[in-house]
Amino acid sequence: MSFPTFMDTPAQWPGPAPQEADVVVIGGGVIGVCTALFLARAGQRVVLLEKGRIAAEQSSRNWGWIRVQGRDPDEIPIVLEAADHWRALAQQTNVDIGLRQEGVTYLAESEKDYAKYEAWLEHARAHGLDSKMLSSAETAKLIPNLSRRYAGAIYTAQDMRAEPWVAVPALAGIAVREGATLVENCAVRGLDIEGGAVAGVITETGRIKAPQVVLAGGAWSSLFLQRHGVFVPQLSVRATVVATQPMDAVYEGGATDSKVAFRHRADGGYSLAQGGFSELFVGPQAFRSLRHYATQLRADPFGVRLLPRAPAGYPDAWGTPRRWADDDVSPFEKMRVLNPTPNRRKAAKLLRQFAAMMPGLGEVRHARTWAGMIDTMPDIVPVVDRVASIPGLTVGTGMSGHGFGIGPGMGRVLAALVTGDKVGHDLHRFRLSRFSDGSAMTLGPGI
Repeated sequence: MSFPTFMDTPAQWPGPAPQEADVVVIGGGVIGVCTALFLARAGQRVVLLEKGRIAAEQSSRNWGWIRVQGRDPDEIPIVLEAADHWRALAQQTNVDIGLRQEGVTYLAESEKDYAKYEAWLEHARAHGLDSKMLSSAETAKLIPNLSRRYAGAIYTAQDMRAEPWVAVPALAGIAVREGATLVENCAVRGLDIEGGAVAGVITETGRIKAPQVVLAGGAWSSLFLQRHGVFVPQLSVRATVVATQPMDAVYEGGATDSKVAFRHRADGGYSLAQGGFSELFVGPQAFRSLRHYATQLRADPFGVRLLPRAPAGYPDAWGTPRRWADDDVSPFEKMRVLNPTPNRRKAAKLLRQFAAMMPGLGEVRHARTWAGMIDTMPDIVPVVDRVASIPGLTVGTGMSGHGFGIGPGMGRVLAALVTGDKVGHDLHRFRLSRFSDGSAMTLGPGI
């Protein structure tokens, strides 16, 4: 297997970086790659700089779901746009990215779950989605071999899936063919600022002049911004995923209950995880951001397991510097790929739970386990905005585990913010100022 991506993966785009560009994109995950693609299509000279490898962090480690089901209502129009882009982009590469429309199902373990899912349908109807509630019998028919009877489910047939470790590098290839310059193994140490505005970036190999910069740094974004005096209460949480060896496909889409989320992969195995469970390494940023997370903690006090300290070099590790000089080696060079050790106990439990959930499939054999660090926000929606205090800087981060599916839509939106083209969506909910203007942290009705 070739997933996820690691630092020992050969660089496809080694550079060198140009000395000048119209726009610099920082970060080679799905958001950065898609932003670079749409900037190139808009005629911009765009260079994307990635400290390690394209898609090596969360963008190759996610579940591979491309879903509108359960989204925050303000995300729905953008993910619908993203789905159209996914279908078009899949035809523009010579690689099979595994894009399939197989649906997503949330299994209701109780009448309370059923009612919660049913309440979300008002948002589905408002946007013309094909989401619907299934009875207990309909659920059993949709997903055979379930060991228990569920109260029912919510099902969205239009939802899709893809193989993220294949898809994001394939999108990067499209971006390069359309004129974007990608450079791996090139960390951005900071912004080059003149007269209070962006004049470019300072990389480990020198300066690049550019009047516009897009930060799509995932788990590293808040650390980068902190150096420039911009506070974003973004935290990074660890999520573990298990891959099984090939098994029968009883259901080709994605499904989840409170214990196991599963998706059948193109190689015949299943990817297993637990929805709603993650682990936070407590560090300085966690303490600084605590007040913003009060609403989320009250709503789901047991959804995150707290771990006492992050390993050395992690974005919020106690020993990670928050300030460094332009000619110093930055934290981004010291850890080029954030590759967290998975929770082995959780992985073993997921295998047992999936076997119990699907007894008719036979032995569930382990193939691989990995983990990723998800950049999350207090209200579980991202920041997609220009930074008022630093003209020329645009931020797209904090996708909260939702970034893969919505990536092409957010990339097009970020490109429009940079060029001044029509954004086409209401971005008020995603504004950066919500963390400083006294706004209450409002958890959306996403499920």
